[in-house]
Amino acid sequence: LMKKGCILCLLISVISLPVVAQNIIYSNLKELLAQDGDTVAVLRVERRSKNQIVLTGGADYRITAGDDESMCRRLKKRCFAVRDEKEIYFELFEKEKPDVVVNFAAESHVDRSIKNPEIFVQSNVMGTVNLLQRAKEAWYDADAKTWKEGKKYLQVSTDEVYGALGAEGFFMETTPLCPHSPYSSSKASADMFVMAFHDTYGMPINITRCSNNYGPYQFPEKLIPLMINNVKHHKQLPVYGDGMQIRDWLYVEDHCKAIDMVCNGGKIGEVYNVGGHNERPNIFIVKTIIEQ
Repeated sequence: LMKKGCILCLLISVISLPVVAQNIIYSNLKELLAQDGDTVAVLRVERRSKNQIVLTGGADYRITAGDDESMCRRLKKRCFAVRDEKEIYFELFEKEKPDVVVNFAAESHVDRSIKNPEIFVQSNVMGTVNLLQRAKEAWYDADAKTWKEGKKYLQVSTDEVYGALGAEGFFMETTPLCPHSPYSSSKASADMFVMAFHDTYGMPINITRCSNNYGPYQFPEKLIPLMINNVKHHKQLPVYGDGMQIRDWLYVEDHCKAIDMVCNGGKIGEVYNVGGHNERPNIFIVKTIIEQ
């Protein structure tokens, strides 16, 4: 496991979701690293509306954008009133001096991206650019034109940037990007900015693109937890179309181990696809849950 100071950057939308919503990959990776005693500083970014952002992080950070100082004084955790999330990234890099940044920041619900694509651009694209810029300022010596040793920025992306997969074959790292929704387009844009910072400035980066995760801490709107919950409560089981859409299912702990491997041994500038080789139609998953 990583033996470095690490920032896990998580961005979720809570416009219509409870504040306690978790990111499945972030939550499981944090536990994986904690088992080995790694130092992890977590920056959690909650975008409550187009103009209101709340940033929190474990016991050390309670950072609120758009609130006044009196509101901050009432909070139990450390708090900063800010208008610009760039200030928070600067503060975090100054305090933690991380060796690795793992960026999970993503609005990720396709249906919400169709209703409000602007939020996805602000969060997934501009949020990534801001984080890249702060990492560059902290890690790059402009006078010597060199990067500090042992630094890495890892962007956690999705295989949805490749578009639709046919009945046979696999996405490869060389597969052309072909996103079809505002969500996947915003993730592809973020990936391209990460690669641009590598190609333009020499930033040490990796990108991982995973298939569909499942496992602990998954948000209840996703297929597997939704079906389990509805079966338990004797509710209808909503299935899109004929349910024959094929997805590759990846257990989240396997994904977290892959992220850790890439952080430690990934070749700088490379993209790594992370799949489960477990392709199943959605209707197969639903029927399996019913049978259990």
